[in-house]
Amino acid sequence: MPNYIRAKFEGGYYFFTLVTYRRAKLFTEESARHLLRQAVTKTQSKHPFEVIAICLLPDHLHCVWKLPEGDADFSTRWSSIKGIFSREYLRANQQEHVPLSRADKGEVCIWQKRFWEHQIRNEKDLQRHIDYIHYNPVKHALVKSADDWPWSTYHQFVKEGLYGRTNDFENVVSEDICDFGE
Repeated sequence: MPNYIRAKFEGGYYFFTLVTYRRAKLFTEESARHLLRQAVTKTQSKHPFEVIAICLLPDHLHCVWKLPEGDADFSTRWSSIKGIFSREYLRANQQEHVPLSRADKGEVCIWQKRFWEHQIRNEKDLQRHIDYIHYNPVKHALVKSADDWPWSTYHQFVKEGLYGRTNDFENVVSEDICDFGE
């Protein structure tokens, strides 16, 4: 098994992609979206971070976080979020089934084991990743316009004047998607 080396830039901005196990469409359920919000809030109370942008799709999510100065530990935060969400989701849905291969390791089958992470390098890189996050429902043909997708920070960005109502995502469309962890 390869040894993964994660970036360790204290106080930085990071882009993440997390995918559900076997691409299960968990986040089509309002209850699952609510449990994820609760898991993020609970984790933020113990390990602060700022969610700059996020988009929740049926089977995965993308987000950009800003970590506090002197802190580079996003892995602990994701472990907490995934653990809290998984326990509460299984409890709410009265599911305890875990394949034996993962049960031996104390794992549940809600999330893929790992996540994609990218350290944001500069303002242009930050904007590129935020645009990608907001464009993602269009890319996956879930909607025709980012304006039509309710589960992202796109509407907040429009409200704050950071985007016009019909933002031009042409720079994202031409990007190589392998840079975004899908």
